[in-house]
Amino acid sequence: MTVVDDDLWSAVGDPTRRRLLDLLLADGTGTATGLSDRLPVTRQAVAKHLGVLDRVGLVHAASAGREKRYRVDEERLARAVAQLASVGEAWDARLRRIKRIAESVQRGRGDGAGR
Repeated sequence: MTVVDDDLWSAVGDPTRRRLLDLLLADGTGTATGLSDRLPVTRQAVAKHLGVLDRVGLVHAASAGREKRYRVDEERLARAVAQLASVGEAWDARLRRIKRIAESVQRGRGDGAGR
């Protein structure tokens, strides 16, 4: 059985946070100010989103003058991707079982199209 990290799911469930991860992965590092220039949200909103990502360990901050410079923790991201893939595989298996049951029920009813 896969252990699900609800905080992780919540963190990556937000499209703005996923975009922040994309930007940080592409650039290597970034500040809330620099990242907010590339997104349709305020610097304060970006800082809050980065705080959420930091709490689940997907990013880490280092002081850079008056700002914090964020970077993705690639090891934690790899573990998160593996966890998300595992959950996806489990759901795929559930859906295959549901499909088999539905097909079995449909066969048990016969053609059923003319009813």
